[in-house]
Amino acid sequence: MKIILAKDIRTVGEAGDVVSVADGYARNYLLPKKFAYIATKKNLSIVEKIKKDAELKKLALENEYKAIAKQIEGVSLSFERKADEEDHLFGSVSENDIVQALQEKEIEIHKSDVMMEKHLKEIGDYNIKIKLAPEIQTDLKVTVDKE
Repeated sequence: MKIILAKDIRTVGEAGDVVSVADGYARNYLLPKKFAYIATKKNLSIVEKIKKDAELKKLALENEYKAIAKQIEGVSLSFERKADEEDHLFGSVSENDIVQALQEKEIEIHKSDVMMEKHLKEIGDYNIKIKLAPEIQTDLKVTVDKE
């Protein structure tokens, strides 16, 4: 089925693109969520408007992400956890812990923005990458201390 994307979808294309997708994917996911329109003659005439609107939204979102990245640059988080004699934590510090600690400092991010290969399971200092957009990322200083 030919559709016009109303917003960027990572695996399909960018807003305003005319693409072919499986009928079921379009009918059951893209169209009900208003992520796309059926590519009719009438809808094809508004492709430029869709592209322009998407570009404005992307620019506003990018500015918001840059402001959040600037806030995060000046922040360092500290966590206290129970640990054994070899400084191995009985629990761990996860993406959720980092997101909650940032929310307490009035910085809102999603846990998928926190780039961790694995949860922090040892005492120490860490630099965690926060990736808000493909081109907007920053480092967050995290310290894990023994309780």
